[in-house]
Amino acid sequence: MARNRHLFTSESVSDGHPDKIADQISDAILDAILTKDADARVACETTVTTGLVLVAGEITTSTYVDIPKIVRDTIKEIGYTRAKYGFDAETCAVLTAIDEQSPDIAQGVDVALESRDGSAEDAAIDAIGAGDQG
Repeated sequence: MARNRHLFTSESVSDGHPDKIADQISDAILDAILTKDADARVACETTVTTGLVLVAGEITTSTYVDIPKIVRDTIKEIGYTRAKYGFDAETCAVLTAIDEQSPDIAQGVDVALESRDGSAEDAAIDAIGAGDQG
C-alpha cells in the first residue's frame, strides 16, 4: 500500500523583521483608505530595507490619503524613532509608485459576471465583482 506523503511548510519571522513592518504599513494604508471610501480598491505592497520604504501597487479610490505620512506614523508606532535602532521614521526615504487599477482587472470588478449575464440571484451582492485574486 502506497503511503501518501505531505509536505508542510511555514514561515516565522522575529519581531522587527522587515516583512512585519511592511505588512503593518500596507494594512495602515488600506485602513486609512477604507475609512474614507468603503468602495475603494487597494492592491498595495510594501517593501522595507535599511533606510528605505517602497509602497507600490494599484489603488482606485475617490479619496486622498497621505501615504508617506501613514508610512512614517506606522514606523513611529512600531518604535523605530532613532537611527541607532537601525531605522528612523523621520529620516528614512519613502518612495511611492501607485497607479489606478488596471482596466483589465476593473472590468471584472466593476460589475460581476453574474450581474452581466443575468444569472444574479441577489442583485445587490452579485453586482459586486471580485478582485484579480478573488
